[in-house]
Parts: sequence; structure tokens; C-alpha cells
Amino acid sequence: MVRRNFSHLDIADFRLIYKTYIRPHLEFCIQAWSPHFVKDIEVMERVQKAATNLVPQLREFSYPVRLKKIEGLEPRGDMIEVYKLLTRKEQIDYEQFFRLAENHYGIRGHEKLTKVRSRLDTRKFFFSQKVVNGWNSLPAEVVNAESVNSLKNAYDRSHQDMDDRS
Repeated sequence: MVRRNFSHLDIADFRLIYKTYIRPHLEFCIQAWSPHFVKDIEVMERVQKAATNLVPQLREFSYPVRLKKIEGLEPRGDMIEVYKLLTRKEQIDYEQFFRLAENHYGIRGHEKLTKVRSRLDTRKFFFSQKVVNGWNSLPAEVVNAESVNSLKNAYDRSHQDMDDRS
């Protein structure tokens, strides 16, 4: 659909189209949130590879470089979902996924999360396990945002600052 309806794409246009039309389809099911089966990863990779190849400025780069230039979307979406859970914008009890850290000694910045322990080894692939370290590493101004939109803006600013430094 994108190839058929857009004759010329630059990186900025593609990011918008990718976030709006492609990524939501990839994130629709839990397998896409945290795929760990090779077949699930390969399906996602094929779609993303074809999509990133639509941008003429990116064609000269290898697939991992193309993905890095337009990506950063998965961790962002994960952090938005964590924010919604913690602020009860989703009607789900966040304590089913993670807990607030009890030991505040030596912890700087915002309140941290801890993982809920489980005897199942497969739990390490779950959304609730993969987001804790990312959330804990966010700056306080991102975590303490007053709304989802302000979180998105603060997250984008903090990552733009990191990109500018590197």
C-alpha cells in the first residue's frame, strides 16, 4: 500500500508513515511485542526490511543501519505502555507485571521498578521483564510527565539529545 500510494519518500515522511500504518500492524499481537521464536522474528524482519527499503536515501545502507535510522520506536512504545500502566490509564493492575522498588537507598532520580520473579524460564521474554531496565534508565522528567503526550515529547527530546551527543 505504501509503495503504491507514495511515489517519493524521505526519511521524515517515512517515519510518520511507518509509525502510523506499518508498526501498529506489527505490534498488534503479543508475539510482536517480544518475539523469541525464530519464525516470529523472521516474519517481522521481512516486513521491516521491505518497508525500510522504500526510502531512497536509506537504500545504500545495510538493513541494520536502515532500521537504526528510523527505529527507536519499539522502546518508545514500550515506555508509553509502562507509563499508561503505572498511571492507571489502562484498566490493568501494574503489580501483575512489576513492582515499585522497595530499597530506595542509593537510588537516584525517579522511583524504580523491579521485576516480578517467576519459576518459568520463558518469562524472561515477557513484556514485563524487558521494559524494567529501560524504564529505570529514563530521566526523571520523562517518567514524571503529566500526560501521555508530554511523556512522548519528553522521551523524544531525551533521545534526540542522546543522538546529538553521539
